[in-house]
Amino acid sequence: MERSLTHIALFTALIVVLGLVPRIDLAFGVPITAQSLGIMLCGTVLGARKGALAVVLFLVLVAIGLPVLSGGRGGLGLFAGPSAGYLIGFPVAAFVAGLVMERTTLSPLWAGVSGAIIGGIGVLYLFGITGMSIALGKTWVEASYLGMAFLPGDIIKSLLAGVVTQAIATSRPMSLISRA
Repeated sequence: MERSLTHIALFTALIVVLGLVPRIDLAFGVPITAQSLGIMLCGTVLGARKGALAVVLFLVLVAIGLPVLSGGRGGLGLFAGPSAGYLIGFPVAAFVAGLVMERTTLSPLWAGVSGAIIGGIGVLYLFGITGMSIALGKTWVEASYLGMAFLPGDIIKSLLAGVVTQAIATSRPMSLISRA
């Protein structure tokens, strides 16, 4: 139990630290950040349940107003703006990435890449684009065109998540909780 709480807290901190990487603001109000890499890693390294819990803890910190999102943002108001769908989708994305990691027999590299793409891109975009559509008053198709601005960077983050997951599996196999 204590070890699980430590892992969850450490990965919550990882998401916060990735928020220190300068964001790129887009005209429609949803920035490009490195924090989605942390969401992917929560799932691929911690597994479905613990990965999602780490992200939920991060969202609690955001909700109570701590400036833990990129650019020092925080507060409940963010859950009503164009980024709301992405925020709400974060724990689901981590859960799905972890589920893919736990259930597949692929190597940690390819399971990590697959989980990050399915959870961290597919699932997250479903939530994020839906949220943008609602917040911006656009059709889902129009919002999906806006959301495609994130795709090149997210593909790179997915590959990086797979490489990091493989490195952990190679150097400290017992630390890859999603495969324990």
